[in-house]
Amino acid sequence: MSWRIGVDIGGTFIDFCAMETGTNRFETIKVLTTPNEPGKELLDGLSLLQERHGVAPEEVISFVHGTTVGINTIIQRKGSRLALITTAGFEDVIELARLRMPEMYSLFCARPEQLIPRDLIHGVRQRQLANGAVAEELDRAALADVIATIRSKDVDGVVISFLHAYRNPVHEAQAKALIAELAPELFVFTSSEVWPVIREYERSTTAILNGYVHPRVAGYLGALEAALASRGVPAGPMLTKSNGGLMNAQTGKRACVNMLLSGTASGVIGAAYLAEQAGIAHVLTLDIGGTSADLALIIDGKPQFGTGETVGDFPLFVPSVSVTSIGSGGGSIAWADAFGVLKVGPESAGSTPGPACYGRGGMRATVTDAMAACGFLGHTPIAYDQIGMRRDRAEAVIGELAGLLGLASQATAEAIIAVAVSEMFVEVNKLVARYGVDLREFTLMPFGGAGPMLGCFLARELGIPHVMVPQRPGVVSALGGLIADVKGDFIQTIFAPSAAESLPRLREALLRLKADGSTWIRDEQGFTGQVIETLSADMRYHGQSFEIEVPLSEAWLAEGDIAAINAAFHRQHLAIYDFNDEAGEVQIVNLRLVVSGTTERPGLTAVPEAASGTVTAERLIPVWLDGTSQEVALYHRNALRHGHRFSGPAIVAQDDTTICIPAGFEAHVDGWLNLHLTLRTEA
Repeated sequence: MSWRIGVDIGGTFIDFCAMETGTNRFETIKVLTTPNEPGKELLDGLSLLQERHGVAPEEVISFVHGTTVGINTIIQRKGSRLALITTAGFEDVIELARLRMPEMYSLFCARPEQLIPRDLIHGVRQRQLANGAVAEELDRAALADVIATIRSKDVDGVVISFLHAYRNPVHEAQAKALIAELAPELFVFTSSEVWPVIREYERSTTAILNGYVHPRVAGYLGALEAALASRGVPAGPMLTKSNGGLMNAQTGKRACVNMLLSGTASGVIGAAYLAEQAGIAHVLTLDIGGTSADLALIIDGKPQFGTGETVGDFPLFVPSVSVTSIGSGGGSIAWADAFGVLKVGPESAGSTPGPACYGRGGMRATVTDAMAACGFLGHTPIAYDQIGMRRDRAEAVIGELAGLLGLASQATAEAIIAVAVSEMFVEVNKLVARYGVDLREFTLMPFGGAGPMLGCFLARELGIPHVMVPQRPGVVSALGGLIADVKGDFIQTIFAPSAAESLPRLREALLRLKADGSTWIRDEQGFTGQVIETLSADMRYHGQSFEIEVPLSEAWLAEGDIAAINAAFHRQHLAIYDFNDEAGEVQIVNLRLVVSGTTERPGLTAVPEAASGTVTAERLIPVWLDGTSQEVALYHRNALRHGHRFSGPAIVAQDDTTICIPAGFEAHVDGWLNLHLTLRTEA
């Protein structure tokens, strides 16, 4: 007997999904995180898996771990104190950014405070040209003075980003070596080693995000490895990446930026698998944990990928599953601003002390407290009996906030829920506008510990007619880790016409990318199975400011078929923008290669239909819903069988979450034990 385990850690809980090989039996649990004792929650979870389900540590042959440690660090701004060294004259690169406001049509929009303050940004004399040639050598004496200044300002690490270092990293390497010599206590990242692409701002901010989360991510991963070794788990940990793939922990300690959307990306991968199983092609995923709400689109059964995804207030330019994250989780704290306006997040209560209703010392109202005060929670133990709900504590902290707002307690609790939902509503509209889709053709799939609590409320506001809640919504991200592939992205800037004279450079770049990809997946990751290589290029018309990614065939480069390459670009441009110019000059900006090794998917079977579609509620419970006090039916998820049907308003309680179903929704259970909620339309 052997087991594969997928684990996802959030701001409040760590989720475990264990699959027994051969039988495909699944076992799941949730454990509270222990921020002050990294690794303890992992040991607690392994112990519970063994005690409750017989999962022996020595029988674990695969251990895949997704984490929101990085993204939570950015959202809560609890990362390292960094200095930035750049080319003299370019010290304002991250402040200028792209000279755009986050919300161009908002009169009240403000640009976010940067992760590195201006007094910790230093320029040194050096210059490389756009072709990589050195025009001015690095001023080592000036750099030594900068290093001395940085050491006096109590920083943790340094990021180096020189002009045109994507072409020639020699000066960044020299600067890094000098810092290691003069200030060995500081960690250093260079832009060329993190993500070597054209455009200074994108390259710089990606390296900064990597450095900002590095100490917390590396510390956590070190504790993870130690915890697994101490428990006798033979499998080395693999990590889920922002691109929906996997890498090992040693790579993750340095390539932190590649796992900023680790947990969120694996959640989308898991959701896509469940949607395919249920026969649903178009899905809007809603993954809500304790700290954040993560939104993504699955179109024609495929997660959407891209660069420039928003992480907190900042764009992330490494390839990733297209996920938008905001600080509206179940543990997000509700508060009143100086004008008496109710706000929710981004600060989170986390697991310590957690929401007040957890009875662990929380003294501030959260979204979960609002749900408890309205009566949705507290009727059964939650989180696999990890928590006994204290509704009285939730009502107390909601009452304190209500006094500040001048509202009744129940109205305040419902207002907190409404504000959290409205923040998600805004982000969904941005996501929909980007892809130009009609949400009436989509199914909302809420998961995570708090997703099913708020999913129907969001669907109702968006006009999405169908909601599907998976059988185990609280551990979808952990499931995603179990089915993810080992996957690495490699890129080289070309910036040349898509013409015959560029073929030698393209072929040389492809050989280099293939060599780097092979080294990464075979030597660094230790993957021994079949490797799949996927080639693409970032292309644009001459004069355009931005490019689109175009799938390419290696044969086109080998055969010198520039016409086929350009035709692929014209088709892609037409599909995206409904316009192309087949006579226009085409440029290739970057060449990309994705290498992946396939992981075996579990083979699941549907369960037979129940003899009757009727299901009886466990009891009626009082709740405050839509501005009135009413009694709603309470069901337990374990009692729901294939073919069962019932109507909202209702509450479905289960070990890993609670599903809140307002009036107007009709529920039925499918053969995979997914709960489908259909919003009735008025005749």
